[in-house]
Amino acid sequence: MRAPNPTVLVVGATGRFAGLVVPELVRRNASVRALVRDRPANIEKARKLGASEVVTGDLRNHQSLESAVEGVDGVFHIGPAFAPDEAAMGVAMVEAASRAGVRKFVFSSVIQPTNTRLENHASKVPVEAALYSTDMEYTILHPANFMQNIEAGWPFIVEHGVFSEPFPTTAKLARVDYRDVAEVAAIALTEARLAYATLELCAGMHSRDEIVSMMGEELGLPISAGEPAFGEWAANARLPYSDGQMYLLAKVFDHYAHYGVGGNSLTLRAALGREPRSLRSFIGELAQRSARAV
Repeated sequence: MRAPNPTVLVVGATGRFAGLVVPELVRRNASVRALVRDRPANIEKARKLGASEVVTGDLRNHQSLESAVEGVDGVFHIGPAFAPDEAAMGVAMVEAASRAGVRKFVFSSVIQPTNTRLENHASKVPVEAALYSTDMEYTILHPANFMQNIEAGWPFIVEHGVFSEPFPTTAKLARVDYRDVAEVAAIALTEARLAYATLELCAGMHSRDEIVSMMGEELGLPISAGEPAFGEWAANARLPYSDGQMYLLAKVFDHYAHYGVGGNSLTLRAALGREPRSLRSFIGELAQRSARAV
């Protein structure tokens, strides 16, 4: 993007992941227009993150999309996880941005989107295809499993001394710190060097056996690797998902059980121009927070 101080629309700017993109853009002198749900808490949070403008809307409402993209230079889009109409919402955003003359579009997709056995992966493909049929400079991000998912269960891990996921402890998953993904997104929206790139974003692959060893070393406590059935894990996780969304998540974990998830850190290292944040360093940060809280 050639605008010295671009205006970027960030979809879901108060979410756990898109919310990390906002300060990265501000750090690069971009003005952020946050698109959030019409709730006072969302508006306040978006401004605290650094958004200079907040608009409310719904990804399922085409008119609100048209208003949101008007006059912006770039768009960052990440779809709601496991939503049955995620693809339709993403395509609608791409089309609205294209009609509005947006120059740069960054889409946070998923690692291995062509693994169409997993519907939440396949739902990204139509959005990527829609970008190919526009005149926008697009950058497509394929992030691995987010390290921040471990953070969500950290209090339980520390209290009970067990890190549980519903697939074998030996299965290796590619993981990435979404702060690094956010930094790549901000680079793509404020510089020209990542235009038209499709980037696999992974920091490394680890089994749960390896992860609990890191946790134990960082905490100075014994941490074991649990392997509950999906139903037991879901009951403890208390995710805000419908039955249909939980079914899709169960299919993802079944895939992990059989194949894991492969990934390579080469692209992320090149995009950042530095070593990506490691899972060891991420766990170390969590352990330090726990120590300060005592």
